[in-house]
Amino acid sequence: MDPQYLRAFIAIIDQGSFSEAADQLHLTQPAISKRLATLEQQLGVTLIDRGQRPLQLTDAGSRLLPHAHRILDEVYNARLAVVSSTGVTGRLSLIASHHIGLHHLPAWLHPFNRDYPEVSLELQFMDSESAYDQMLKRTAELAFVTLNEAISHSFNVHLSWQDPMVFVCSPEHPLARLRAPGLNDLAGYDALLPAAGTATYRTISRLFLEANLILKPQMPTNYLETIKVMTSVGLGWSVLPRHMVDDTLSILPLATPLSRVLGAIGLRGRSLSPAAQALLALAGKTQDGC
Repeated sequence: MDPQYLRAFIAIIDQGSFSEAADQLHLTQPAISKRLATLEQQLGVTLIDRGQRPLQLTDAGSRLLPHAHRILDEVYNARLAVVSSTGVTGRLSLIASHHIGLHHLPAWLHPFNRDYPEVSLELQFMDSESAYDQMLKRTAELAFVTLNEAISHSFNVHLSWQDPMVFVCSPEHPLARLRAPGLNDLAGYDALLPAAGTATYRTISRLFLEANLILKPQMPTNYLETIKVMTSVGLGWSVLPRHMVDDTLSILPLATPLSRVLGAIGLRGRSLSPAAQALLALAGKTQDGC
């Protein structure tokens, strides 16, 4: 079973179309269609239902897909085992959440670029939820994300650290005048929080549900820097990492301690390149020194 045929099969499903899969693999559309057709002829089954939009796997295609991923992962591991003897070189593809990319990644990349100049970095920035999906599509070797409470068994967590969070508001906000505010006080005002699918939102939502209180989210965005600015001008209260708080914000001294977990994930079954291991070592030293 030719890995090129399997790669074409996976790309068509990941991209949802033959044309976009062809662009991803730098092929013509007839070429990628031929690779899929050849694979189907070899197996004697139809793998993708071309009549559905978006394209859908047949039962046979669904059974093949996890095996195809494992085969290509082993091809990747075999290649890595051969070329890793050359040292810390080559391409390192990374995904980082916007927050980690702004507040953590620069501290790691400065010494990394200095110590390993022969590594070519490819960076993508996106919210953590999108990063998990992209990692399953094998678009990067490592992703630095917010770790959720039910991380899939498809991932290995290579590094993790606590990111303490605090309730905040503008110094001019009515909540800032309260000596001992509680969740019931916050429930009377708008909340500026990340979108509902994020780990941070789920944590806050759970607190309000357990207290039988109504959460009033406004203007959801996953950019914490935007949330910080909107909070600082008095549009509502929020929850932000402790290290982001400055004199434009007041910390609300709620009795409820909050923290999220940030970390680096890779795909289970895929070996890490020497470049990825070197970056993780640098990141781990930085967190240990915090």
